[in-house]
This record gives sequence, structure tokens and C-alpha cells, in this order.
Amino acid sequence: MTGEKPASSDKGKLFKELHGNGKLLVLPNVWDPLSALLLESLGYPAIATASASIALSNGFRDGEKIPFEQVLNILNTIVKGVEVPVTADIESGYATNDSELKENIKRLIDTGIAGINIEDSSPASGELISISDQCKKISIIRNIAVEKNVSLFINARADVYIHPGNLSKEEILSETISRGKAYKDAGADGFYPIVLKEKESIERIISAVGLPVNILLLPGIPNFEALQNMGVARISLGPGFLKIAVNTMKNVAKKLLAYEGMEEITTNLITSDYLNDLVSKSHQ
Repeated sequence: MTGEKPASSDKGKLFKELHGNGKLLVLPNVWDPLSALLLESLGYPAIATASASIALSNGFRDGEKIPFEQVLNILNTIVKGVEVPVTADIESGYATNDSELKENIKRLIDTGIAGINIEDSSPASGELISISDQCKKISIIRNIAVEKNVSLFINARADVYIHPGNLSKEEILSETISRGKAYKDAGADGFYPIVLKEKESIERIISAVGLPVNILLLPGIPNFEALQNMGVARISLGPGFLKIAVNTMKNVAKKLLAYEGMEEITTNLITSDYLNDLVSKSHQ
């Protein structure tokens, strides 16, 4: 890497532009500096963390089980390692009150992240947070970003499709749209109706909410071309890459236990020199 890295505020502006250029943003989710450096080297214009990937790779279950200090340390190393904008999955903010949320957001912004994902269900109860309470959280985050003169991209995640309760299909869609509109008014830059798959519902949300929409890559979603044509702004992987890495390691490890699979290690095209070169670039 050469040259000066963009200031965090500049990265925030750049990240926002990536959601409004008419091109579907494929946003990979990482969990450490090496995975971030790899994807940056392949030409990805921005990188996201996945809370599940960070938690699981450090021996914790997802759901704000990993200590917040540890999350901050990991974000610091990722952001310092790459030049591209990094957006962080902060779950529901690792906070039990407004005061904690304010302090946490200040510390998150200080890592140099360009954006966040903030979800509207409680890790403690598993229930949806009320629209008014979630809007208050989004407003707090926006106000702190303004105070710190940072262009922080707030991607507001709606968990209605995860926690539908007794709502009908149409009521779930209506509730999701209501949350999207309210979150926009509160200061959100993007909207993330997680686990939504259906083409018609995606189109209705895009039309009604008026924010760049993020879709999670899951079985059954429309293909890349269809998502692009529908106007989806961003597609993310969640813990998808971590699962691929673990699956590959698991399959080879099982073969080695049976005294098989030696060639999969010896013919691997990823060399130590390649990995060392990736990491060394982060210190130039």
C-alpha cells in the first residue's frame, strides 16, 4: 500500500457513494485483518465485519457475548490494516442504556470505521425493540457522528422477518416498511430487512422506504442480475465466508484423520509468502 490513507470522514463519504452509484455493492464480511487484507487485495471497494464471525472465531456465541473491548481491538486492527472503508456490525450497540450507547458509539467512531449495522432486536430478550426506542438510538448515533464531524453510514437492520410473532405475511411487510420509514427519518442511511428473500417484497420495500436496501445472501434470494435490476444497493454475506473457511478446513481435516488428503495441503496455491505479503502491506 502506498500513499496516505483517507481520513475516516472521507471513507464515510466514499462508503455512502458506493450505495448510490446504481451498481450493486457486493460487501464481504470479515473477522480479522488477514481476511480484510485478502479481500481488499482482490479489489473490493469496501469491507464489512460480521458480528457472528468475529464472535465465533474468538470462541463466543453471537449475540453480544464477546466483550465489547475485544470487538474494539479487532476493529482497530482491521481498520488500520486496510485503506478501503470498513463498516462494523455492532449488533444492538452493546449497551443497556443511552449513556452506554453514546460512549460506545464514540469509541467505535474512534476506530476509524466508515459505517455501522445497528439492529432492532434485543440480544437479551430476542424481542423486537419498539420503533420509537430504535429511532431514539439511531438519532443518538447520528448526533454523535455529527458532533465528531464524521460521515458515519448507519445501516438500520430490521429484524421483523426473524421475529414475526403472530403477524401475517402482509403485516410483516407492512411493519418492516413502517420501521424503514421511521429509521430514515431518525437519521439512517441504509435499510437492512435481514433474511428477506421474496422479490415482490424487496421491490415494495425499496419503493416505499426510499433508502438504499441491503439484502443478505441466502438460498432463495433473486440472482445478482435481478437484484441489480430491482435497485438493491448492497448484498452482504453475514458469516458466509467464515462458514466456507471452516467447511474447507473440516473436510481436509477429516481426510487427514484417515491418512488421506495430503495433496490438498501440499498443492495449496496459498503460500506462506503470499500471506506474509498481504500482512506486510498493512504496515507500509
